[in-house]
Amino acid sequence: MCGFMSSELFIGVDLGAESGRVMSGAFDGKTIELHEHHRFATGGTPLAGSMHWDVLNFWKQILKGLSAAAKHSQNIKSIGVDTWGVDHVLLDEQNKPIGFPYHYRDRRTEGLLDEIFAKVSREEIYRQTGIQFMEINSLVQLFAASKSGDALQRAKTMLMMPDFFHWCLTGEATGEFTIATTSQCYDPTRGDWARPLLEQLGIPAGIMPRIIQPGDLVGPLQADVAKETGLGSVNVVAPGGHDTASAVAAVPVAASDKNNWAYISSGTWSLVGLELDKPVLNEAALAANITNEGGIDGTWRLLKNVVGLWLVQQVKASAAAAGQDMDYTQLTTAASEAKPFGTLIDVNHSDLMRPGNIVETVKEICQSTGEPVPESIGAFARCMLESLAMEYRRVVKTLEELGERTINVIHVVGGGSQNEL
Repeated sequence: MCGFMSSELFIGVDLGAESGRVMSGAFDGKTIELHEHHRFATGGTPLAGSMHWDVLNFWKQILKGLSAAAKHSQNIKSIGVDTWGVDHVLLDEQNKPIGFPYHYRDRRTEGLLDEIFAKVSREEIYRQTGIQFMEINSLVQLFAASKSGDALQRAKTMLMMPDFFHWCLTGEATGEFTIATTSQCYDPTRGDWARPLLEQLGIPAGIMPRIIQPGDLVGPLQADVAKETGLGSVNVVAPGGHDTASAVAAVPVAASDKNNWAYISSGTWSLVGLELDKPVLNEAALAANITNEGGIDGTWRLLKNVVGLWLVQQVKASAAAAGQDMDYTQLTTAASEAKPFGTLIDVNHSDLMRPGNIVETVKEICQSTGEPVPESIGAFARCMLESLAMEYRRVVKTLEELGERTINVIHVVGGGSQNEL
């Protein structure tokens, strides 16, 4: 610990869809030592029939974690924030947030892709963005905002989630590259926001912030934040703002594995992909609905967004609602004891994407497909894990074809890597 205390510390604020944490890392030239200062729940908040993010509470928790880090060491070099993709905050002319930001699982975007395609073709949107079509994408959310009220007319700036918290820390409005590419509002060919596409859909392109790269300085801590946390004068430096970009950068790839590896960033969502030198924007990628997201050091991540351990989280929630409260260790043990390959379902089924009683949803899906209905909570959890594994296998085969590679190694990163089953 003496070495840890004397080393320069780098603070990472990592926000996921279920939990957030404030961590510090010390590097002595050979090894990295990590320390967790604060962990807190995130998750969506229902309000007036919609689903939102309580970003004010997240900010309060971040300040708490930064204060703990300041007490731990006075040798802090920089701070950076990463989060999940697609969600954002709108600021008005007075740099005040406009309402509570929507959660990507809010239902207001349901059915809007067809309306978007009536204005701009699927092929043209993919050519300009290279992003998998999903109703949760920022492009669809902004299109919904353009239809529903005056929020976009009042907005001066759109900030993706890590950019919003960087703004809270520094007062500087920037758009980090990797998180920008998740939005379906960024053109990888032009290297800028897809401004013509945005204007065609009635989304004011002027609200998009200037793009910065991972490693760029966002700015120094605002004086009031520095004083409240006890950190003093510390710079905020952009990491890979998309949590998957940062996770993939940390994959321990051997030199011999240069072109034969894939990754699964496993958490609430699973992102299954390859790391390439350039995006793949051809017809085959469009047909497979594959996404191209920016990586660190000029790389591109050819990947598929697959619903992930959200499915297991919802089984746990359904069990608790039925009076069978289990932690994840107990649930995984029950799954390991259930019959292998008793039930398989399509994890991309639209009914599985929204909050609700997933046990009842799976029963309905099984009845419609002729699959056996799982007979226990453990069997439901095993159904989810095995169905995810089968989907990963299918996606990896598609990526091999698109990336012209043979995959021999799969690196699993993220919180889901702790689930050995």
